[in-house]
Amino acid sequence: MNTPNSIMGSLSGGNGRGRPIKDVVFESRLFRSRATFGLVLLALATAVLLARYTWLQVVAHEEFSARSNSNRVRVVPVAPNRGLIYDRRGRPLAENIPAYRLEIVPEKAGELEDTLTRLATIVELPEDAVEKFARDRKRYREFDAVPLKFNLSEEEVARFALDRHRYPGVDIAPYLSRYYPYGELLTHVLGYVGRIDEGDLLRLDSADYRATSHTGKSGIERQYETALHGHSGVERVETNAGGRVIRSLERTDPVHGDDLVLSLDIQVQQAAWDALGDRPGAVVAIDPNDGSVLAMVSKPAFDPNLFVHGISTADYQAILASPGRALLNRVIQGGYEPGSTLKPFVALAGLELGVTSADKKVFSSGNFYLPGLDRPFRDWRKGGHGWVDITSALEQSVNTYFYHLALDLGIDRMHDYLAQFGFGSVTGLDLPGELTGILPSREWKMAQYHQPWYPGETVISGIGQGYNVVTPLQLAVAVAAIASGGRRFAPQLLYASKRAGNQQATRQQAAEILQIPVVSEQNWDTVREGMRRVVHGSAGTARALQPLDGYEMAGKSGTAQVIAQAQGKDYDESHTAANLRHHALFIGFAPVGRPTIAVAAVVENGGGGSRQAAPVVKAVIDAWLAQEMPQEMPQ
Repeated sequence: MNTPNSIMGSLSGGNGRGRPIKDVVFESRLFRSRATFGLVLLALATAVLLARYTWLQVVAHEEFSARSNSNRVRVVPVAPNRGLIYDRRGRPLAENIPAYRLEIVPEKAGELEDTLTRLATIVELPEDAVEKFARDRKRYREFDAVPLKFNLSEEEVARFALDRHRYPGVDIAPYLSRYYPYGELLTHVLGYVGRIDEGDLLRLDSADYRATSHTGKSGIERQYETALHGHSGVERVETNAGGRVIRSLERTDPVHGDDLVLSLDIQVQQAAWDALGDRPGAVVAIDPNDGSVLAMVSKPAFDPNLFVHGISTADYQAILASPGRALLNRVIQGGYEPGSTLKPFVALAGLELGVTSADKKVFSSGNFYLPGLDRPFRDWRKGGHGWVDITSALEQSVNTYFYHLALDLGIDRMHDYLAQFGFGSVTGLDLPGELTGILPSREWKMAQYHQPWYPGETVISGIGQGYNVVTPLQLAVAVAAIASGGRRFAPQLLYASKRAGNQQATRQQAAEILQIPVVSEQNWDTVREGMRRVVHGSAGTARALQPLDGYEMAGKSGTAQVIAQAQGKDYDESHTAANLRHHALFIGFAPVGRPTIAVAAVVENGGGGSRQAAPVVKAVIDAWLAQEMPQEMPQ
């Protein structure tokens, strides 16, 4: 029971032990201690913030200023215009033409599948283009324009323009596209450009190609890629936090690629192309005075424009499936037995090495026998040609004479002398992919087959058969050396180049590889006379080429076997499958007195060289000599 005193004690703030309920002194002391602690914490936090602020603003100012600026300013590479390519008379062979591409900004286009489906109703969209667009999207940001289709036709541009308002985020952008106006006529010379792939990135300067989408894939386009490409420029642009460009701050213009002038004459090139007709083969013409290439045709070919924007699977398969291996450049990669086109060089070796003479005669009975063997080496004419000297042996292409001469020379001397003309090695042409051919020797056969050399192999080597393999370019270089009196050049397609900003083109001189030693000028005249009589002699194998239009031409025909004939069997072209018929070859130069052009032609499975290949050579020479030579290089 509460007593009055206990009640009064509670009301007075007591706790039953004599201490008041509210202790003002204690609470004041506690408040002061807590406030002091809070102030200390606040002071420490302020000190840390001030120290950090000082470090950011003073010590690390430059570093973070650069980072901030990089977030605000972006360097954008600017692609250079690719250099143009002309022929020696200034006619454009490779151009940059205005074109249009269809682009999509994914974040603005809405439902992409629906957009693509509707676009396909007004613009042709191949399946491979849509697939590439899907792959390319992964490399772009959502607000970047992704190319969907290149090289739109004018009709496609017009159709899209009418319905443009229906396709937000889709637009047409102009650009410069590589274009080859002569199409397949120059495919194996110019090559083509294509989109840069992973393999290209390994050989290209990535810093200089940041804005470039295409590079040379083959031919001149690849050989002179560095000169044609030029140098990329840069543009500094201001961007927002999302990376979008706000404005341009500074620009360094790109350097235009060099314009190239080739030594080719497009009219001579066209004449070679037309003369081959529908037959597979190769033609190459060279100026024997400086090594410049006047024409270079390999047939069949393909349209290089198909590769510029990425060839479709269907088009590429069509090229692969077409007869004649259109991707092969026969001029530098086609290997053929030279046949009788090798005889002038063997004749020159015999004369210069003192093995034979201009007046020495050999009797041709139609068959030649090695001592101790009863298997004959036959002449092309049954019954032979009777007594012939070296000029008449060249005129009539007498195998028997060259069987004797090759055996007297021996394979070692014959190999060493013919090597001076470039057989068995690359010529040095400024195109990638040239093959060496084969100039056989004892060492070569031992290394290749681990077998000794036999006399019978020497005999057939003397008429360009057996292991001999040449390219059409090697034949042209070699006959040019005969025409020039022993001067052998590395053939060259680049005639001149013009750097951006220069008004005058700079002439490019071909390298003279060597001067073939001349023991007697009369020996060279003897061989050239024999070749002249091939065309102008009464018994010349190519006398059907006459009449010529005011000039004399020297030449030599050849026929290369595709399959070996059975012993004792005569070749019958009419009963031989077309793809198994002999290859037809012809080499020639003109005018005889002062040659300005040397030509080699191969017509695959054509049969006789005089009948099939000689008219091709004549057409090329006619086209060259009919034109007035330019006095100056194109500007």
